[in-house]
Amino acid sequence: MKTKITFCVSVCLLMLIMPFLPVRDEGEIYENTLRLHVLANSDSTEDQTLKLLVRDALVEETSRLSAGCSSLSEAKNVYEENLENLQTVAENVIRNAGNSDSVTITLDEEYYPERQYGNIRLPSGRYNSLKVSIGESEGQNWWCVLFPPLCVEAAEAEEELVATGFTPNQIKVLTDSETPKYVIRFRILEWFEDLADLFS
Repeated sequence: MKTKITFCVSVCLLMLIMPFLPVRDEGEIYENTLRLHVLANSDSTEDQTLKLLVRDALVEETSRLSAGCSSLSEAKNVYEENLENLQTVAENVIRNAGNSDSVTITLDEEYYPERQYGNIRLPSGRYNSLKVSIGESEGQNWWCVLFPPLCVEAAEAEEELVATGFTPNQIKVLTDSETPKYVIRFRILEWFEDLADLFS
């Protein structure tokens, strides 16, 4: 009974706030972005330093691999075909640091919290994700955006978004923090994502 009431309330709320929900052009931001998630073994100084070394090596390698990619599907295919290579890159960094931790790299979907990358704001939600788990994976995480390639500090964010097919409206959503309607829309979308996860 409680579930039915919650569902009915949710439907009513949805009808009231429908005008604020993201249009397809905005919702595709989730679908057209691939994130990098590196989990350290622990919060020790050694493990956190190792995490950053692995991050740097993987960002460099993935940037090289996807240099000619103009869409997320192309980048995903390249990463899938090179998972073993990426694993080897990460393992070599760990061994060269005199560490014996294991490392696992997977390409799947994963839930991410809201993050700010310079002038780019990505809302929380489920994204395509290259997940790198080092050792026990109990330390602080590190996130960035592999595609469009925004992990490299020298990258011009808006130029990269344009080059990889993001529309002017999508770029405005990600960069225009002075426009409240976009924040409201994404907040609502995030709320329904959380509600869906609760009942899944």
